[in-house]
This record gives sequence, C-alpha cells and structure tokens, in this order.
Amino acid sequence: MGDMTNSDFYSKNQRNESSHGGEFGCTMEELRSLMELRGTEAVVKIKETYGDTEAICRRLKTSPVEGLPGTAPDLEKRKQIFGQNFIPPKKPKTFLQLVWEALQDVTLIILEIAAIISLGLSFYHPPGESNEGCATAQGGAEDEGEAEAGWIEGAAILLSVICVVLVTAFNDWSKEKQFRGLQSRIEQEQKFTVVRAGQVVQIPVAEIVVGDIAQIKYGDLLPADGLFIQGNDLKIDESSLTGESDQVRKSVDKDPMLLSGTHVMEGSGRMVVTAVGVNSQTGIIFTLLGAGGEEEEKKDKKAADGVAASNAADSARASLVNGKMQDGNVDSSQSKAKQQDGAAAMEMQPLKSAEGGDADDKKKANMHKKEKSVLQGKLTKLAVQLWGVSLVMSAITVIILVLYFTVDTFVVNKKPWLPECTPVYVQYFVKFFIIGVTVLVVAVPEGLPLAVTISLAYSVKKMMKDNNLVRHLDACETMGNATAICSDKTGTLTTNRMTVVQAYVGDVHYKEIPDPSSINAKTMELLVNAIAINSAYTTKILPPEKEGALPRQVGNKTECGLLGFVLDLKQDYEPVRSQMPEEKLYKVYTFNSVRKSMSTVIKMPDESFRMYSKGASEIVLKKCCKILNGAGEPRVFRPRDRDEMVKKVIEPMACDGLRTICVAYRDFPSSPEPDWDNENDILNDLTCICVVGIEDPVRPEVPEAIRKCQRAGITVRMVTGDNINTARAIAIKCGIIHPGEDFLCLEGKEFNRRIRNEKGEIEQERIDKIWPKLRVLARSSPTDKHTLVKGIIDSTHTEQRQVVAVTGDGTNDGPALKKADVGFAMGIAGTDVAKEASDIILTDDNFSSIVKAVMWGRNVYDSISKFLQFQLTVNVVAVIVAFTGACITQDSPLKAVQMLWVNLIMDTFASLALATEPPTETLLLRKPYGRNKPLISRTMMKNILGHAVYQLTLIFTLLFVGEKMFQIDSGRNAPLHSPPSEHYTIIFNTFVMMQLFNEINARKIHGERNVFDGIFRNPIFCTIVLGTFAIQIVIVQFGGKPFSCSPLQLDQWMWCIFIGLGELVWGQVIATIPTSRLKFLKEAGRLTQKEEIPEEELNEDVEEIDHAERELRRGQILWFRGLNRIQTQIEVVNTFKSGASFQGALRRQSSVTSQSQDVANLSSPSRVSLSNALSSPTSLPPAAAGQG
Repeated sequence: MGDMTNSDFYSKNQRNESSHGGEFGCTMEELRSLMELRGTEAVVKIKETYGDTEAICRRLKTSPVEGLPGTAPDLEKRKQIFGQNFIPPKKPKTFLQLVWEALQDVTLIILEIAAIISLGLSFYHPPGESNEGCATAQGGAEDEGEAEAGWIEGAAILLSVICVVLVTAFNDWSKEKQFRGLQSRIEQEQKFTVVRAGQVVQIPVAEIVVGDIAQIKYGDLLPADGLFIQGNDLKIDESSLTGESDQVRKSVDKDPMLLSGTHVMEGSGRMVVTAVGVNSQTGIIFTLLGAGGEEEEKKDKKAADGVAASNAADSARASLVNGKMQDGNVDSSQSKAKQQDGAAAMEMQPLKSAEGGDADDKKKANMHKKEKSVLQGKLTKLAVQLWGVSLVMSAITVIILVLYFTVDTFVVNKKPWLPECTPVYVQYFVKFFIIGVTVLVVAVPEGLPLAVTISLAYSVKKMMKDNNLVRHLDACETMGNATAICSDKTGTLTTNRMTVVQAYVGDVHYKEIPDPSSINAKTMELLVNAIAINSAYTTKILPPEKEGALPRQVGNKTECGLLGFVLDLKQDYEPVRSQMPEEKLYKVYTFNSVRKSMSTVIKMPDESFRMYSKGASEIVLKKCCKILNGAGEPRVFRPRDRDEMVKKVIEPMACDGLRTICVAYRDFPSSPEPDWDNENDILNDLTCICVVGIEDPVRPEVPEAIRKCQRAGITVRMVTGDNINTARAIAIKCGIIHPGEDFLCLEGKEFNRRIRNEKGEIEQERIDKIWPKLRVLARSSPTDKHTLVKGIIDSTHTEQRQVVAVTGDGTNDGPALKKADVGFAMGIAGTDVAKEASDIILTDDNFSSIVKAVMWGRNVYDSISKFLQFQLTVNVVAVIVAFTGACITQDSPLKAVQMLWVNLIMDTFASLALATEPPTETLLLRKPYGRNKPLISRTMMKNILGHAVYQLTLIFTLLFVGEKMFQIDSGRNAPLHSPPSEHYTIIFNTFVMMQLFNEINARKIHGERNVFDGIFRNPIFCTIVLGTFAIQIVIVQFGGKPFSCSPLQLDQWMWCIFIGLGELVWGQVIATIPTSRLKFLKEAGRLTQKEEIPEEELNEDVEEIDHAERELRRGQILWFRGLNRIQTQIEVVNTFKSGASFQGALRRQSSVTSQSQDVANLSSPSRVSLSNALSSPTSLPPAAAGQG
C-alpha cells in the first residue's frame, strides 16, 4: 500500500466509503463536507442535520466520556470505512533518476562530448592518413597496433565519467535514505492522547481513527479534523490553513470546528475525530499537491528541473502523518547540497502560507534562512571565483595549442591544407580541445558540494548520538559560528524535576516540609483542594518504575511539584479529583504567559461558586486582600503586610534559587452570578492559603558546559519567566554570572522601559546599550525573548554580526526560535509548536548537548577548510602543469584520464577522508570565526602556495631533465597515439604520491606542527590513503594504454615515494615561516557586510548568486506553474462532479491568497486565487499563462 500514489489512495477511499457508509450514522463524504464549513455555518449545519455534537458521537458509535471501546475489529472497520490517519508517501527517487540528475553536471557533459568526438574520430580512418603531405610526421611514424588503440582514451574518459556519476548518485541515494529514516523516526515518536474504553492512552498519530475522543491541550499540533465537545478557554492558531494570524476562540456552541495541522495556543479540551489522513483538511491539500506532481511529470518532461519541488511536497507529506508539520526542508535538503535551506520552504509557500505565523513573517523567515548559512555564502563566492579563473586558463590553453599547431604546420613548414588531410587535423584539434577540458575539469573543485554534503550528513548522523536531532542541515554548520546563546532556565539548565522544599502556611515560614499535624485541618483541606482541582488533570505523580527510584512526574512539572507537596503532607489528591471530575469544572482560566496564573471555578453543593488560583507569588499576592492565619481563619492582608512578606519570605526563598508559587482562593455568591468574562474583577480580592518555594536543581553537567562556552567565546544569557532573585541565584550556580562582575540582570518590565522611547517604540540604539552586558532577563514574556534575540541579531554594535542560538520549549517561544540563527527545541518538554519552529531538537533537553552542537558545527567548517586546502593545492599545480606543459610541449604531461583519476582522489576520496574527521575539545579553545572571516585564511593560503611551489619545482624538473636523471627516453613531443612513455608515467606517479602525503598535511589548517595527531581516531582517513596508494600501484603497473602508463622499476617507484615523503618535511618548513611576515598573501571566499544580501533586494540579486541557485529558481517556477495548472484542472473537474464540497477548499485557498500577496514577488505564479479557476474553467490562471 505504501507505494500507492496519492490519487489512487484517494479514489480507493472514496469507493470504500460508498459501499460501507450504512454501518455508521454518517458517511465519510458527509463528514468531509461538514469539516469544510466554518463558525456559525457549521453550527447551523450540525443542528439541522444531526442535532448536536453528542448526536454525531452517537452516530459514530463513540462516547464523549468513555471514548471508543478500542477493540481491534472495531478499529479495523473504522480504518476501512473512513481511512487511516496516514498520507501515503511519494515514492523515493530511483537510483536511475539520481544518476540522470548527476549527469546534468556541465563539466561532465563537456567531457562526454569530448570523449564521444574522440571515439568517433579514432574509428574513422581518413583516406589521407597515409599521405606524407599531412602533418603527422611531427614525431616519427607510429605502428599499426597503436593506431588501433586510439579509441582507448575516449573510452577511458567515458568510464571515469561513469565513475563520478555513480559515486554522486550513490551519495545522494544514501543521503535520501538517511533522511527518510530520520523522518520516520520523528514520525514514530509522535504520539497523541486519546480516551479509549475510559482510559487515557497515548497512541501513535497514525493509529487515530474517526470516532476517537482526543484530548487536546496547549501546545499541541492537531493530527486530525474533529469537533470540539468539551473544554476550557480553547484558542487555536489556524494560520497554517487560513492565513489568518488571529487566534480563533473555539466553543461548542459558536465554532466547534478543529482542523488538522493547526496549533493549540491556549486552553485544553476534548474533540471527537471526524476526518483523518487524506480526508482531513490538510490531507485534501496534500492530495492536490501529490496528484499535481504526478500529472505534471507526465505532461511536461521539463519537470526534471522541478525536482527540488517534488521533494518539498514529499516531505510535507511525511510531515502531516506525524502531525508535526516538518518544515518540508529536511527532506528536500538532499536535492543539492548547494541550495540547502530556504528553497523547499519557499516551494511549500502556496499551501502553507504561514506556518505558525502570518505570511509576512514567513517571508522574512525564508529570506532570513536564505541569507543564513555563512558557509554557503562563502563557498558560493569561492566557487564563482574559481570558475572564472579556470575557464580563462582552459580557453587560453586551447587557443595557444591551436595557434601553435597551425602556425607550425602551415606557416613554418609551409604545408598546404589538403582536403584529404582535414580529418587528421580535426583529430589534432579534438585532442587540443580535450586537453583544454582537462584543465577545466581539474581546476574546478566539483568535489566541493560533495565535501560539504558528506561533512554535513556525517555530522548530522553523529550528532544524533550526541542528542541533537538536526532538522535543517545548515543549522549544524551555523552553530559553529554562534556567538551568543539565549537559554531557558527550566529544564535546560535545571533538571526540570520540581520539588517543594519550603512553605509559608498559617503565618509560619517552614524551611522544610511541615509536619501535617502542625497545619490546621481547614487550611489543609483548602490547600489540598486548591492544588488537586486547580491543575491539569493530565498531571499526575506515578509510582517509580524500579525499586528505589524517584516517583515519576507526568505532565506540567510545576504542578507535579505541588502535587508532590500534597503527598508529602500525607494527603491524597486522587479522591478529590474523582469527586470533582474535569467535566464538572465550571470555568477554567488556563495558564498563559500574560496571566502568569491559573484559576479554576467550581460550583459548591449550596450553588455558590469557589475559585482556586495559583501563580507567580508576586503577581497573585498583589490580588490578595486576606490571608489564612494559624487557626485557618482569613485575616486582613494589607499592602504593607505584603511588602513585609515579600522581604521576609519571598526574597529569601528566591535567593536560595527557589521558585515561589502562591496558592489562593475566593468565594462568590450564587446570585447574581459573576460576569466570568470580566477577568480583572474575578481575579481579585483573593484569600492567600500558602506560598511555597519550589526547587529545581541545576543539572550537574551544566556549569562545566557553560565554562566551555565562555572559553569558546560564546556568551550565555539566561531568559526566564522566573522571579529575578531566583534567576540570579541559578545564574550564579550555573556560572553565567560571577559575583563581583559588572553584568546586568533585568526584569522584563525594566528591560522594556529601557529599550523603548517615549512613544513606546523599540529603538535599536537603546538595545545596543543593554545587550552586551545583559546576562539574565527574568520575568520575561515571549515577546521580550523575541525582542532580545532580534535586537542582538540586528545590532551593528560589534564589527561581526552576532550569530544567536536560542533554546525554547513552549508554544510561545516559536517566534524567538524562528528569528534566531539556530533554534533549539526541547525534545522531552517541548511542545509541537516549538519543535516546529526549531532547527535542532535536543532529545535530552540538556544544555551540554548544545556545546556538542557547537563542536560539531566548528568541525564542519574546519573539515571543509581542510578539504579546500588540499584541493586547491592540487588544482593550482595541475592547472599550471597542464597549461605550461601544453604550451611548451604541445601536450599535457598529465593525460585526460590521469587527470580524472587525480580528480577522483582529490574530490571524492579526499572529501570522504577529510570531511569525516571527528571533532576534538580543542575546537572549543578558539573564538568563533564570524561572518567576515574568509574561508581560506592567510595560513591556509601560505600552505597552498608553499606546497604548490614544492610540487611544481619537482614536476618541471622531472619534465625537462627527468629523462637524463633516470636514463630513459624523453616523453616530450610524442606523436598522436604514441605508446605511453616511462618518463611521463614517472611524472604522473610522483604527482599522485605528493598529493597522498600532502593529504596528511591538510589535516591541520591552523599551522600546527604535528599533522599525525589523532590520525588513528579516523579509520576512514587511513583506509582511503592506503586504498588510494594500492590503486595507484595497479594503475601504474597494469594501467597500460587507457591510463597512458608504462610499468615502472622498483628504484623508480622508490624515487616517486621519496619525493612524496618530501612533502611532509616541506610542510614543517612552511610551518616555520610566520604568516604575519607574508603581507602579500590574499584571502579568498570572504563574505563582506555588503554581500549579506538585504532581504528586500534578495530577488534582484539572486541572478548573480550561483549557477545552482538559478537552476533551482527555474525549477521553482516550473513547479509553481505545474501546480497551478493541476490545481485549476482538479478544481474544474471536481466542481463539475460535486458542485459543493470543493467550494470550501476554494474559499479557503482564496483567503490564503489575500494574506500572502506580499510574497508574490517571490513566487507569483502560485498566488492565483483558485476561485478564478472556477469562474472561467477554460482559461489558465493569468500568472501561469504569463509564465508559460
């Protein structure tokens, strides 16, 4: 079933539905059309057709309280009739498709053409060949057998092209496989809470069926469509479907429609699932997308360019299944290492106009991601510089060879141009062309994308072991440049295991848990009720898993701490909850970052109301006007009593690093019933029951991790919602601040006061005055976090732009995570929304894993620099040798096939060997490179040029006096098709030996002396060096004609190896020369401030960026065009078919359009309102037509 295409799957489900509809009270089609209505329309429709949501539950044979019975036959039947909560994946690309993609490389195409021409000419024996008048007499006659072997060179070039293609394709294939594995791992981990047979259970998202009663809470991403049946204060962010950024309040009587792929921003409740998988709202859209891709391919073969796009749809598909709308980037990052990130997100734009933010933000996020990867910017710059140089060099080579030949033949020797000699001359010209292409091939480091890809893919795989789940490839490399980390406190720096250690009850401050007998019975009852009822019922304390372990805390950790306090007082919260089940709660004000408190209203037996409240002590105490005394009676609590309490109780608790929570209550009369929506009046005049101090101990490994960050030049800042004293105490324990240093610890209010002008607008200069010294931001709201991150990123205060990493776990951290250069979400405590917005997920929620990410990030950067240092040395030497050799001796000493072998060593093998070096702690001893540091530093330039001088000197010595040194025949001026000479074989062999030993030198790029340091920790490196050596022996001894090699004697081999070993000695000589003396050295691959493309200009500048990017854009336009065409066609067909049900989809699409006009310049074709399509079925949407 997995390989069924979306459209088949879809139609199959349609058929199932029509045949089985009778077993339940409503068919899938009815439910689907119901889910397309919104708000009051939907309520009216439910009333008219079904009566109410209870009736729908009855028709679906489910109970709003007990849920489904959960028996296997029943679940199976539901899957049969209503479909599974699963969208079938698109088939992965086949190996042959990947081969075809690899063949698109321009250099390879040039080589293929050259090889084919060369082959064709070798089989063509022109009549004038024997004619003495032709210019073959240049180097003596050649024997018959040699002429026969002319085809070998062409064939060998083709063979090596095939090698390169297969290696590239295999690499892409294994990478795709890896990412699919990663994707499915994320999918399997994604669970959702449902009620089955009265039990609350967590099941994988794909197991959810129509009729399930799902429990939804703050931070969830809804995995299926459903109707809201009961709950409190539920607000949903539906922007991912509708493009409307306002949160929508849901209620049973006004708007009960809950849609898959939308985010719960506040509140909690239950819903009955009405549509899953391809029939849910998000599923319908993905079906359009999936069907779109296939039809387009049939129609328009040019879709090959849109490959990246199909990947995007594909990963988007995977993402819905798990209910985690993965950015669509993970999967598409294998399309080409060069265009890594923003691309796929942009392609997804038409349908997910704004994932968890308004469209405008999304555009910014894309642009931001686009400009984000420092490494890519530098590599692109470098590649463009190299292309330019090598093209010029190869063109000059060809021109010189052709001129020399024509002048020599027709001017000096005064030969006439005979018609029968034409083919012979053409053959010479082809030979020159091949030499030119060879120079080009060697000069362009095509191994660069391969090295980047291998390095990133390898790091990502290894980072999984270090608890970093990387969602966007380039985040891993950006992390190496991080200069600031803004971290949460709870759960990241601390263990997130809350325990109450101090309490203030009945006018007494207990420094440890009080004895139950010392607390008045009335106070005790109020306290237990207030804690048990006024907390999420999903929060529980379970018995430990194994003997002697701590009890397990499930749900909100602060609430767990309070429930633990109830248990420590030898009381039990379960009976209270069973007496007052969740359905009976009269009104709940759920916790959010604005209220900083949570309150629950219940109806008392005498019809009056009681409200329990808990929250941050300084906030709740301000609303208290009474407090319970030792006898359990309320006494007056005046502002001055409060100030005294803050001084005597709350501040001392906070200075011990405790979090203070106040528990309070208030009684209301039964009539008149209070106006529950007027929150300010309700949450007032409270009576304080107690204040508790909750300890959340610092993780033992955090202080060391923070010390490493500081040593590595990374500033750690703590951003927390806690009280400032608590925050400061924890910051000192962690080592973020040290007593006596001049640093700022601010509260959110004070921070806002300092950064805003009189009009209340944020001013960058004001932020610049604060952030360099700011270390702790307490009582901060998510907006403050976002403001701080944005302020640091936009600051021009330092000469390097700051690269900021942020950790977050709550739904409200989304904006800050998206804004940051690298967003870390918590794998355990994080909500789906936070994971959604993040780049890396910390699977163990631990700060020290971030330090590992920094290490890996720096390692990626260094690996690529090592590879470049090696590659460019080879490039410089090979190009100069081929160029001068060709100009002086009319023949490159290194033949095309040999060059390709050298290329293979340099590119594929070296990238494997050098890109898989494991990171070491020493990486954390230097400051971050920053955005302006060039990719090739002066030390590296010194190494490149130094080694090039050594290699060139030796090669030219061998070329011009080698035959005298070894007493062998000279290989210079050999005629066309002459047998390989020992002379040139020695040059080739020496060249390869020098590269092999230089590869060991390339392991160090900062001028270290010991190049063997840690070499055995990298088995891949050792294997590749030895393997290359072995293959080289085979090529030289047995390569013969195809490789233009003739076997060498042992003493000649010894000389080659000895010259190679000289590289290591020479490396030490180079290391001795101080770089500072060599003022003339230039750096390369530097990103200047100007080149960090401003967001608005990105579109204009894009033309200059890079060949790969341009290809990508072309693909995108084709993709959008295709998508439109298909959408139009599907809409039209379906409108004629059903008339109604798609109307909703169209209406929704057009609302997306209006929201997203601002991204139009980026992808205009996709922004066509689909309602046009309906009004004029015959015409193509104007934009698509224009594009077409």
